[in-house]
Amino acid sequence: MPVPAVGDQPAATEAPPEAAPSRATVVLLGGLVALGPLTTDLYLPALPALTHDLGSTAPAVQLTLTSSLIGMGLGQLVFGPLSDRIGRRRPLVLGLAVYALATVLCAVAPSVPVLVAGRALQGLAGAAGLVIGRAVARDRYAGPAMIRFLATLGVISGLAPILAPVVGAQLLRFTSWRGTFGVLALLGALLTVGALFALPESLPPSRRHAQGLGSTVRAIGGLLGDRAFLGYLLTSTFAFGALFAYVGGSSVALQSVYGISPQTFSLLFATNSLAVVGFTQLNGRVLVQRFDGHRLMLVGLGCAGAAGLALVLCTAVWDTGLAGVWPALFLLMASMGVILPNSSGAALTMAPHAAGSASGLIGLGTFLCGAVVAPLSSAGGEPSAVLLGVVVLSCAVLAFAAFAVLCRPTPAGPAR
Repeated sequence: MPVPAVGDQPAATEAPPEAAPSRATVVLLGGLVALGPLTTDLYLPALPALTHDLGSTAPAVQLTLTSSLIGMGLGQLVFGPLSDRIGRRRPLVLGLAVYALATVLCAVAPSVPVLVAGRALQGLAGAAGLVIGRAVARDRYAGPAMIRFLATLGVISGLAPILAPVVGAQLLRFTSWRGTFGVLALLGALLTVGALFALPESLPPSRRHAQGLGSTVRAIGGLLGDRAFLGYLLTSTFAFGALFAYVGGSSVALQSVYGISPQTFSLLFATNSLAVVGFTQLNGRVLVQRFDGHRLMLVGLGCAGAAGLALVLCTAVWDTGLAGVWPALFLLMASMGVILPNSSGAALTMAPHAAGSASGLIGLGTFLCGAVVAPLSSAGGEPSAVLLGVVVLSCAVLAFAAFAVLCRPTPAGPAR
């Protein structure tokens, strides 16, 4: 039987019954969705030292971040549909095991090209945790309940970008950048064991798609053919682009341009990450209960645009230093706490029949965009705070345009 297109059936009729996952399951899912931020953020304070140790340049070393993001994007498009066909648990265990092995390769890499290859495989395999973690949330919840569950996971996964650079900076006091990959390899091994013994299967055989590749292609085509789903997908993609411009460019730019230490950078990064966690929780527990989702998205996107504009003005026009740059970055991260859960939650709600494929498309778009924009702050050969601001502003404008054009509200209520 062909998989229905997104608009064929309303999400409410397909919503799964609510479940009450155990505390161990919630912690494990939080670890899975935290794997991406940990993979990208833990080694950020070590980028300058890594560049020196391997005798390379800043743009070349930033390819290690780019390759990881490309791998995460492509991996989600592989593991998402696969989990729709054979269940969530088996592909998850496979991906996590390969992730641990790839991270060991990164730890012993003798050169930048080997590290880039290891990071690509690490991202590809680690994508299983990201995409299947979201799909499990969709299996258990729908609508506002799903957004609340994502907010619960956000408490756990939100700690990752806060703690990762802090822990990474402290690790550099005792070990080299290779030690940060050793920690990630250990985490991958622990999550593999957890997935084997603590994660029950959330997708029963009756809801799996066994028709093969053709079914997957039809499901993806149906999703991309829905105007509102495409709008939320593009909005999430470009918003993540602004986020990854910050993640990929702030370490080298702030340390090189403003002369701060890895430890100071890690504290600034952690403070900004608190904004994401705080506003994700505020959004999931308060804002979505009181305000229309379309209005929340407009406010969040407006704040992201204002943050990008402030970054450009404070670096290219006024040269305010960190006194102007840091508040702008804080506002940017706060806006992500509203934009990202609402855009991804709305997109997943439209795809109850293909949550894995929808989650994979979201991951593919966001991480490929991140892979493109992450190295742009060093596009001229040297780190630049001005370029960082320009990239953030450009992504924010594109996200707002996609939402305004494709996610128009209708008299029926939700954007379609």
